[in-house]
Amino acid sequence: MILAIDTSTAACSAALFDSAGACIAHRDEVIGRGHSERLVPMLDELLEGRRAEHILVGVGPGSFTGIRVGIAAAQGLGIAWNCDVHGMSSLALLAAGAPESVSVAAAVDGGHGELFVQQFDGRSLQPANDLRNLPPSEAAQVIDADLVIGPAARKLVDARRSGSAIDAMPSAKNALRLPEDMRSLPAKPVYARAPDAKAKAA
Repeated sequence: MILAIDTSTAACSAALFDSAGACIAHRDEVIGRGHSERLVPMLDELLEGRRAEHILVGVGPGSFTGIRVGIAAAQGLGIAWNCDVHGMSSLALLAAGAPESVSVAAAVDGGHGELFVQQFDGRSLQPANDLRNLPPSEAAQVIDADLVIGPAARKLVDARRSGSAIDAMPSAKNALRLPEDMRSLPAKPVYARAPDAKAKAA
């Protein structure tokens, strides 16, 4: 079995897949904050005593705290179960939840009024450009996919004054739709910009 987890946004999402790749259980909850309190009980409910042989975890970009919570949980289970843990692109996971189209972009809030954005081929879900962290006005100049999905999709479409926005969160149930390279990343956070917290000078 494969366990997939994503906590990169205000949602807490997990899914369990059987050996044939079919999703046999999933949970998606928009909780805002509190991933560390909700994730472990959610996984207990989902797993019902079962163990996975492989774990996929969303590595961002997105909420710094949420990403770290998800990765810590995945690594802890990986040690307990003696199984491999791989990262998956949280923006690609968002794109995987969109209706099939020629091209799709994913957009999430990046803090400081900026957005994390990336465009994908709508069928293969391979990246069509690099991950960017930009103000909406600048993101509108580099993202030309008509369809934009994510919690910040409306901000990008409004800045561009064209296209369709789907307000959605990443769902772990779409994890196996990702191409292999988008779900075999190191299980380390992809921040796309420097954290706000600064280390104190000695």
